Amino acid sequence: MNNITFEKLERLCLKFSSARILVIGDIIVDKYIWGKVNRISPEAPVPIVNVEKETFSWGGAANVAQNIKSLGGGVALAGALGNDSIGQRLLADLKEKQVDCQSIIVDCERPTTLKTRIIAHSQQVVRVDYEVKRELGPSVQQELVAGILNVIPAIQAVVISDYAKGVVSPRLINDIINTAHENRIPVIVDPQVTHFKHYKKVTVITPNHLEAGQMSGIDIVDDASLVEAGKHLLALLDCEAVLITRGEEGMALFRGDEYIMIPTVAREVYDVTGAGDTVTGVFALAISAGASLKEAAFLANHAAGIAVAEVGAASVKRDDLLSAVKLALGQACYDKR
Repeated sequence: MNNITFEKLERLCLKFSSARILVIGDIIVDKYIWGKVNRISPEAPVPIVNVEKETFSWGGAANVAQNIKSLGGGVALAGALGNDSIGQRLLADLKEKQVDCQSIIVDCERPTTLKTRIIAHSQQVVRVDYEVKRELGPSVQQELVAGILNVIPAIQAVVISDYAKGVVSPRLINDIINTAHENRIPVIVDPQVTHFKHYKKVTVITPNHLEAGQMSGIDIVDDASLVEAGKHLLALLDCEAVLITRGEEGMALFRGDEYIMIPTVAREVYDVTGAGDTVTGVFALAISAGASLKEAAFLANHAAGIAVAEVGAASVKRDDLLSAVKLALGQACYDKR
């Protein structure tokens, strides 16, 4: 990508520590049960997993926050947890990692969203979800919005991480966008199709290619239809940019009258869980540090390439991101010669 240098990106990454991002959305706990399969159950044609260990990680909006934190940025997290042991465990972990939790509320009417994945030989066997998807009740939603609006003036960017679990509502979206505009703060959205029409005039929206096709009403089957869908979304939502993530085919950035195709950088793809969280978090952090849209997309693409090389939702460290960027730009210079 022309005009992108390692020296500029390194300076941007060093500025991450001075940025503070507010992440709003559905907070999820990811539980992993790891084991091995040696035989099939005599009771049904299913594998028997001999459990070796269990691990927990942050998911959804919490994973976006984790990526921002691991790259050195400051982060506040807003959302809802249930009044249960899983929620309490996550809240304690967030506070220990110095995530600002003042805008996290406890909703006694729902459980903390928990996704349990059983992994055998690095392959997911089954997933079990505990969740309630209905919108937050009026009083809980009011408490959440009030807390968010108090935080916005003190941050450099807002991320909305919408997993359609009930936290992100049309009212919340509208209040956030209006307040962010008043404070000249960019809003970056990882969207859900059901809410996309409410995201008008956000700064950047980051759908995957399937979501982009559904939101635009255009079946994306090749580069031509991708370009058509991206331009249509840009005009429909009246936003500054649309960043479409394309899995193994990379990304496409649409802004104004131009678009940029960004090839994938992942050498090995083991698990795409949380890759979208990584893209959104890194993009917001880069914008806050003064990156152009193109530079932010470049950094987010390389961060996603690191994340998908690990099983489970992974957070990316700044040194690893810089190493990947340096290697890529060095190779690009070599190929050019």
